[in-house]
Amino acid sequence: MMGDVALKPADKGREPPAGIKLAIDLGPLLVYLVAYWLTKNIVLSTGVFMAATFAAIAASWIMVRKVSAMLLFSGAMVLVFGGLTVWLHDATFIKMKPTVYYLMVAAILGFGLITDRPTLKLVLGQAYPGLTDLGWTKLTRNWCLFFVAMAVANEAVWRTTSMEFWLGYKLWGAMPATLLFALANVPMLMKHGLTTEKAEDAALPPQG
Repeated sequence: MMGDVALKPADKGREPPAGIKLAIDLGPLLVYLVAYWLTKNIVLSTGVFMAATFAAIAASWIMVRKVSAMLLFSGAMVLVFGGLTVWLHDATFIKMKPTVYYLMVAAILGFGLITDRPTLKLVLGQAYPGLTDLGWTKLTRNWCLFFVAMAVANEAVWRTTSMEFWLGYKLWGAMPATLLFALANVPMLMKHGLTTEKAEDAALPPQG
């Protein structure tokens, strides 16, 4: 009955619906951008960003009793670099966070490729059921290279432009690039075992 279904606890390990997952992954960044554009206060907006990130983590746990490893890692990065920004009143740290995030994730994925350990599969396995080992290897390689490119791009943008331009780049450059890259991998994934049903829900890592 409907009443019984509504009271049923969330299934542990179940993936949230695609729209909710996208909101959890990208919502904190959008909140951060809006907070800065409304206040022009980097300390206040960074504090809001930190709160939104941990709200997203809490929402994931409440809904499906699960928080992805990448979301936890992103939350830890926000805590460290956001905390330094708030403490020292210096936007340099929050601008550097994406670079460090991208390079650390790329290093983890690269280490997995070199040692033949499926690091990406451990994190995203439920998102891509049926994907072959070769498919996981290619996907890992692609994301590794993408994250290195994004780290270089972030360094180039924040070191040569204003805070406002950098935030605009995050919204209109980095975010769409990540979405398009995830979708661009779908044909390759389908050739290596991913079903059409799951192809529509291509997993997206949290933004750096």
